[in-house]
Amino acid sequence: MNRSPREVVQLWLDAFNRCDAEAAAALYHEDAVNLQVAAGEPTVGRAAMLAGFAYFFRAFPDNYTSPVNLFEDGEWAILEWRGGGTWQGEFAGQPGSGRSFEIQGCGFFHVIDGLIKFQRGYWDKVSWFGQLGLPLE
Repeated sequence: MNRSPREVVQLWLDAFNRCDAEAAAALYHEDAVNLQVAAGEPTVGRAAMLAGFAYFFRAFPDNYTSPVNLFEDGEWAILEWRGGGTWQGEFAGQPGSGRSFEIQGCGFFHVIDGLIKFQRGYWDKVSWFGQLGLPLE
């Protein structure tokens, strides 16, 4: 695959906004690592990415992520985004509440051979969970 990091992140955005867990997970290397800093432990491996995306999309089936800026530097793409959705399915051990959220954040994607090898994301968990009415643990 000869896709640039910017092209891969654009494909990732498209899959994410379609709630297509399989398409999103297919953009990762088999042993990829996704560290969402506010969440703590990284997600490791394409299968775990697929499970995580499917879980998130069930909880927030109307989620959206809009790019604010998308930069490319060598093997890296940097995405500044704004996103949100409505909590409709099980999440964080709780049933959907119908509450909506909107947050912003930034993601760094290390793309090797047209697939994401490493991803790191920054967003505000206090703001997100506060809008959903979830306690911080």
